[in-house]
Amino acid sequence: MFRFAQRMLARLPELSRAAVERCATEVPFYRDLPRESLDGEVSGAFTASIRLVATTLREDRAPDAAELTEIIDWSARRAADGLPLDAALSAYLTGSLACWERLAADATPDELRRYGAHALRYLAAVLPAVALAHLHEQQQLEGQRRDMRHTLISALLAGEPADELARQSGVTLASAYLVLLLSLESGPSDPRRTVRRVQAALDAHQQADVLASLTAAGGTVLLPAPPTGPEGLPELLARIADATARPVTAAVATAPERSAVPGALEEARAVADLVDRLNRPPGLYRLDDVLLEYQLARPGPALAGLAAKLDPLDTRPDLLTTVEAFVRHGHNRSRASAELGIHRNTLDYRLARIAKLTGLDLAGPEGLRLLDAAVTARALG
Repeated sequence: MFRFAQRMLARLPELSRAAVERCATEVPFYRDLPRESLDGEVSGAFTASIRLVATTLREDRAPDAAELTEIIDWSARRAADGLPLDAALSAYLTGSLACWERLAADATPDELRRYGAHALRYLAAVLPAVALAHLHEQQQLEGQRRDMRHTLISALLAGEPADELARQSGVTLASAYLVLLLSLESGPSDPRRTVRRVQAALDAHQQADVLASLTAAGGTVLLPAPPTGPEGLPELLARIADATARPVTAAVATAPERSAVPGALEEARAVADLVDRLNRPPGLYRLDDVLLEYQLARPGPALAGLAAKLDPLDTRPDLLTTVEAFVRHGHNRSRASAELGIHRNTLDYRLARIAKLTGLDLAGPEGLRLLDAAVTARALG
């Protein structure tokens, strides 16, 4: 095959040109490249590749480690420049076909057979290296983009300049955001899978850029705020719960402009803290949902005084449980007695004892309001 290989080397410009034109016609990525790129860098890459095929054919060997290292380095640089893996693989195969057609015109059947076998062995050695280089580079780029997005989220949450970070991350910043704090109940699922599924649910929620810093336990999400407000979030939480098979609790606050994101984060954190301390069920919570509790949670003598209203019940855990159920069910005696597993008359007796011990008039609205506030203050304390 020495002479065949020598003919290949002598026809390098012709073969390279044929490979370039075939790719420019059949491979979409190359079809969109400017002519100067095709005649310059792309042509040079094909010339080097065809030369290596001819050299290894002449020497009857596969590409050695040094040659594969050069191919991997070149492929990684092209991947970093934006060459997709499918386009890179298509170029090798399409270019090989273009060379085959040119060489077949004046080759003997035996030469074609041996050249075809060598070309396939060459591709079997080179294509896995090309794919590995591209995938490795893509993983590095993805890691860099992920780190940059985390930095961008941190900047927005801290009220720091974020425009340049957004440009480098390829993110279009919104003029207003919903700050969403997610909390997922613990479960046996793989943490990485949980994060992937939460991110997928967020990405499917809307087309605009969603910024999220997630762990298997939840995380912080910045959703571009629609003009209509945070409607649609219950459906998002349901989608996340379904995707992860875990109940989800979320606190949300609105930042009407980017500079208001830190304040919205503080509000959402306060809501999330109240929901956790009050042992509220999974669901979506806004400040309006815990407005009274938010105000009661402010430190001061009033909070301690309200909580002290129930101190006389400290030695009667049955009465404390009763008053909590009574308040939790909005003073509905039937539901409270059903939860406690007691007769309605027993509940009435216990409420009478509670009224006597605490001095609260549970027959009137003022006493009931104080009871509700006392239960909340005690839970917050």
